[in-house]
Amino acid sequence: MIIRFPGLTPTRSRAVVHDNLVLTVAVAPDPVSASMYEQSAKALARIDESLALCGSDKSKILSAIVYIADIKRKGEMNRAWDEWVDRSNPPMRACIGVELEPPHMVEIVVTAAK
Repeated sequence: MIIRFPGLTPTRSRAVVHDNLVLTVAVAPDPVSASMYEQSAKALARIDESLALCGSDKSKILSAIVYIADIKRKGEMNRAWDEWVDRSNPPMRACIGVELEPPHMVEIVVTAAK
């Protein structure tokens, strides 16, 4: 069975649960700061909210893909990540430089166990 949690627009889900697998994606909420660190921290906080909504938490994250608009500023995102991540259960993570729709500079996709 697939359970979809509605997002802010009718064509996007905030999170999806299939059996014991949780999938979610997050960006920083509006208004968006120009700080890569703040955007990353806020996106990660949204990941926490979505995981909780689905009956999971960051200790159960299997993998994360971080899309970042300016790869030269990856250190700012890493600082937010390092403050947030469950160090006893660190997930597999990839960081990819891409063009994102301004003013967003970071988007995070997570797959977790329930």
